[in-house]
Amino acid sequence: MIFRILGFLAVFFCTTAIAETINIQQATERALNHDPRISEVEKLIAVAEAQLDEVYANKDFSFELLSYVAMAPRTDQEGFFTKETCGEATPCEVRDDRYALSPGFSPWFMLQSLVVKPLYTFGKIKYFAEAAKANIKVKEEDVRLQRGQTILDVHKAYHGYLSARDARLFLGDVQKRVDSAVDLVQGWLDDDNGRAKQSDLYALQSASGLAASFLAQAQALENIALDGLKVLIGVALDQPLEIADKRAQAVALPSLSLAALTEQALSKRPEMFQLENGMNARRALVAANKAMNRPNLFTGMIIFASYSPLRTRIDNPYVYDVFNDYGATPLVGFQWNWERSVKKARAAQEQAQLDALVEKKSLALQGIPYQVAERYHQVQAGHISVTKLMESSKSARRWMIASYADFEAGLEQTDKIVSAFQGYVLTYTEYLKMVYDYNVQVAQLDYVAGAYQ
Repeated sequence: MIFRILGFLAVFFCTTAIAETINIQQATERALNHDPRISEVEKLIAVAEAQLDEVYANKDFSFELLSYVAMAPRTDQEGFFTKETCGEATPCEVRDDRYALSPGFSPWFMLQSLVVKPLYTFGKIKYFAEAAKANIKVKEEDVRLQRGQTILDVHKAYHGYLSARDARLFLGDVQKRVDSAVDLVQGWLDDDNGRAKQSDLYALQSASGLAASFLAQAQALENIALDGLKVLIGVALDQPLEIADKRAQAVALPSLSLAALTEQALSKRPEMFQLENGMNARRALVAANKAMNRPNLFTGMIIFASYSPLRTRIDNPYVYDVFNDYGATPLVGFQWNWERSVKKARAAQEQAQLDALVEKKSLALQGIPYQVAERYHQVQAGHISVTKLMESSKSARRWMIASYADFEAGLEQTDKIVSAFQGYVLTYTEYLKMVYDYNVQVAQLDYVAGAYQ
């Protein structure tokens, strides 16, 4: 039984230790489904949709309620006339003790309610709704923008990891060769055979230290890029992850011409849709603010009730008793808010914002083609650089191998082999850096050309 349990645990831990292998397409898909930045922007769409609901809600019934408890002057006698009057020989005298405080006060309970249903707003709801709908489309394009940024981040992390990993493996191999040369020179010095000088040892030890330093930096960059990729795709930092590509290599050169990429950018870039919908929203807001100068036609009902228990209720239809009364009536009317100067200023603000967007669109029509052209030329130059540096690194490797073989045979001076090592390290690391830069430039060209949806 114990052996079975141990076997199960061994299988379990072996299974959990297996690293997941992922390629760039899978990493991109995972990142698009996981990136919280995309979810955050999607939530802002819900905010914009709620704003549209708020606009339409203004067409529904609205309820206004005012209720309070206060004090009213108390009355100690009943009637409309004084007690001493209205006799057979005494003319009636109207009471004038309304503001007398001697009787004291009575509690006063007041309730007012107004129910309103707009019938016609002269365009206010219509234009504000149009602005809200355009704002939703702007937020939807924000999602596309963030998705494109996420794809770009995946490319940077993925290709950055490959270049750093290849640099680490390469520098590790170089350091082994340099250390082997150090051991060889140390042996010659120990044998005192005259084949090497102490300065040769110092030169090789210096080269070994530099290689070790570069190796440590490459290892750090590799770890940082891999951790960044894990964060993007939603993998815990302590979980193993393998990259499907065996080595860093340049991606294919984009086949579309500069003119085709520019046309694609102007038709598909999220910013172009945002500008168009932003202008629609501003136009609607300008019209809505102008409509604010017009009244609202509404219908509804007003209800009120007022009660003061220590006061006598007066039921005379020509006398309004504010302290003891109740009533309700349907109504139709106009609501008009006279703030002409304020509303005119607001309309001017929206018009200025619209004018600014018009200028921004003009800038975009010039700036976007420039962005595409800039990235396009960088990609073309990067492709040539990668090709030439690959050829250069191959020649530098042959130089290094030949120099090392001659050095082992005692036919080459130490400074020559050190120069060969340095030349190889310089050209190959520059090649790996150029591969990374070129791959990212291709991704950036796709981004500015509107290829990422």
